[in-house]
Amino acid sequence: MSFAFCFDREEDIYQFAYCYPYTYTRFQHYLDSLQKRNMDYFFREQLGQSVQQRQLDLLTITSPDNLREGAEQKVVFITGRVHPGETPSSFVCQGIIDFLVSQHPIARVLREYLVFKIAPMLNPDGVYLGNYRCSLMGFDLNRHWLDPSPWAHPTLHGVKQLIVQMYNDPKTSLEFYIDIHAHSTMMNGFMYGNIFEDEERFQRQAIFPKLLCQNAEDFSYSSTSFNRDAVKAGTGRRFLGGLLDHTSYCYTLEVSFYSYIVSGTTAAVPYTEEAYMKLGRNVARTFLDYYRLNSMVEKVAIPMPRLRLDAEPETSGEVR
Repeated sequence: MSFAFCFDREEDIYQFAYCYPYTYTRFQHYLDSLQKRNMDYFFREQLGQSVQQRQLDLLTITSPDNLREGAEQKVVFITGRVHPGETPSSFVCQGIIDFLVSQHPIARVLREYLVFKIAPMLNPDGVYLGNYRCSLMGFDLNRHWLDPSPWAHPTLHGVKQLIVQMYNDPKTSLEFYIDIHAHSTMMNGFMYGNIFEDEERFQRQAIFPKLLCQNAEDFSYSSTSFNRDAVKAGTGRRFLGGLLDHTSYCYTLEVSFYSYIVSGTTAAVPYTEEAYMKLGRNVARTFLDYYRLNSMVEKVAIPMPRLRLDAEPETSGEVR
């Protein structure tokens, strides 16, 4: 394929991108703006560093009561941008985060019931350098979950250590692992899941994508598939699906780089940044249906945001 482009404004800067850019710098500014809001249910920590010493950020979104010593936790673990060129995953991830930290009654119920652990950018070096699939050192990190090196794959190593630690904690139930990607040939959003010998476990695994299909017009259950291809053996979904017990479900969430078709129509609708974020919001909302918490939403009154005790007054120039 080739195309001609006319640079008709000499004073302008033109950029060509495979998809909407979402840079490491934008990501850091976004997290900084969330941190300045001093929400007592939002926590940001540095889980580790990349080879070039960029931050591996880990977000925890939940009611402070769920973080008390000895409290039992139901954890949903979400990761993104292991493939740095797949920028739609960052927009989907931001949609999830924005919804979970909001004052929407559904978000409040989810924070009371679940602990969300989110590592939105697993490959910060690759993102910063503009790589499409690999890390600084040329590795496809999503093929190294089986034995990540603390030297060559430090971000993967840090996340895997945390997940294994949570899995071994009797007070923690790791309910979901979702790794967000973008797909270059398929349309819509869809999921990959694992195949299990236990038929009941296999059927239960299909529940979440079926519910998401009801909530998101751009999500396709017919494109969702369950496999154990040898080439996928080192992926997060495959490795953690083999490690975790029958109460945990591991998925790859894929979203098209370009467009989606709404069920019952034939016209392709181009994805926008907002459409990607809307899919993220619908992913978050689907946990309400999965855990059958709908009745609790009606009991939630509209609250005033709670600040941390050490919060400083907000300034008028704060980024929101």
